[in-house]
Order: sequence, then structure tokens, then C-alpha cells
Amino acid sequence: GHRRKNWKVRKFVLRDDPAYLHYYDPAGGEEPLGAIHLRGSVVSAVEDMPDSKKYDVDNILFEIITANDIHYYLQAASSAERTEWIRAIQAVSRTGK
Repeated sequence: GHRRKNWKVRKFVLRDDPAYLHYYDPAGGEEPLGAIHLRGSVVSAVEDMPDSKKYDVDNILFEIITANDIHYYLQAASSAERTEWIRAIQAVSRTGK
């Protein structure tokens, strides 16, 4: 959120039963702000995003496309973290309920 002004910093919690990625305000709060249904979704690394400057990307973006064809772009803290998120979300999208 600090580089792209229309992006927000969120805390994410991945669940497999049911298969959702819930997101929260990082400042606190027990209730999620929203959720991404992962069953049947596709997740992949994003190497180049339209309308972004090179310093915005740093090879740490990834995209989730839900079964309903909704596209979510997320930015990880590092390349290694992006890889971990992609692997975890792929597993949940295949096996989660």
C-alpha cells in the first residue's frame, strides 16, 4: 500500500475448511473485511502488471483468479514469501472444501 496509493495493507489468513483466504485490517479487529473463495481458483506469479512502474513490482506480485473469474492481485513482502503463498493457495484450491 505504501508504493501504490490505491493498494491497502491487509493481514491474510488461509483456511482449507472451507477453502477461503480471509483478509483483515492489520490494525486489529476480529471480523474479516472480506474473503476470497479458493475452491477451483488459479494462482500464479505476476511478472509484469499493466499500469505499474518497475519499482512497484519487484517480482513479488501474484494473482488469484477465482472460479467465478474474479481477479485479485496481491503483493508479498519478498520473492520467497510469494512462492510460499502461491504453493499454499494452490494446495488449498485443489483440496480444500
